Amino acid sequence: MDLSQYSLKDLKDLQTRIAKEIAGFKDRKKREALIALEEKARELGFSISELTGAAKIRKRSPAVAKYANPANDSETWSGRGRKPLWFVAALKSGKRPEDMMI
Repeated sequence: MDLSQYSLKDLKDLQTRIAKEIAGFKDRKKREALIALEEKARELGFSISELTGAAKIRKRSPAVAKYANPANDSETWSGRGRKPLWFVAALKSGKRPEDMMI
């Protein structure tokens, strides 16, 4: 294929089409591999999630709020993670964490 006859625009269009085809090719190969793995796992009496441990993944439920902003009850904090600014400010003003508990 002699590419020297193409204009810059044609070459860029060709490059874009090739990139899409490569991505599509990889996606097709991944799907084919996954189907083959699922079939083999079924033959052996398992599922893919059992073999990979994906079945054991559990989602963490949202934390329950423990503290509320004394100045604005709609602002709450569970006690996990970074302390909110209102919590830090309340501590500096002399409040105790127990004073802000819900």
